[in-house]
Amino acid sequence: MEAALVDEHAGRRVVLFDFDGVLMHGDAFYLFVRERYARSLWRKGLALLCAPLLLLLLPLSRRWPLRVLVRIALLGVSEQRYQIAAESFAVMLARRPRQFCRDGLRSLRQHQAAGDRVIVVTGCEHAVVSGILRELGLTGLEVLASQLRAGWSGMRPAWHNVGRRKVQSLARHGVTAWQVAYGDSMYDVAMLKPADEAVLVNGTPKLCKKVEKALGRTIRRVDWS
Repeated sequence: MEAALVDEHAGRRVVLFDFDGVLMHGDAFYLFVRERYARSLWRKGLALLCAPLLLLLLPLSRRWPLRVLVRIALLGVSEQRYQIAAESFAVMLARRPRQFCRDGLRSLRQHQAAGDRVIVVTGCEHAVVSGILRELGLTGLEVLASQLRAGWSGMRPAWHNVGRRKVQSLARHGVTAWQVAYGDSMYDVAMLKPADEAVLVNGTPKLCKKVEKALGRTIRRVDWS
């Protein structure tokens, strides 16, 4: 007699949460990079040397200057050292007062208690966001995040999980439909659009109108502290 294969997620609602701006106030990876610079004089010096070039590139694109600053922050850092640094940062940040959105964390836990399949889909780097969630006591979550890869000069960006890439990450993860999605910016429109219920967190009326125009329908707006 053949054993039937049962999908553990069958029949469960899929609920997506962005991280920065939804579960946390601010940008976790930005704070991680800033901490790296704060602890290293030579990284600050190298960034200052690169500043004229970065300023020239800035009007053309914010992406490349930011990418260079991240590369400097991770220069010479092996994968093992990066994991240690990310974990140490997660421990520190999770204990910072008022850094996290209490309403957002409460909503996430309520979805878990209701039996929903909760996935955190974020542009934050995977080791950093996973460590923070773990330190906050959040378990049973799936995390789709940006990725780094090891290189000869240190860790470097491999996949920036923002915009349409969030939907691509979900598809690779085997998720093609979801019922609820929480986001906080226009970068989340691609993730919000397929949701049965799209929720904008702490969005201004102007942003709300822009998101609704992009989605072609009304959304639910929440103010979370």
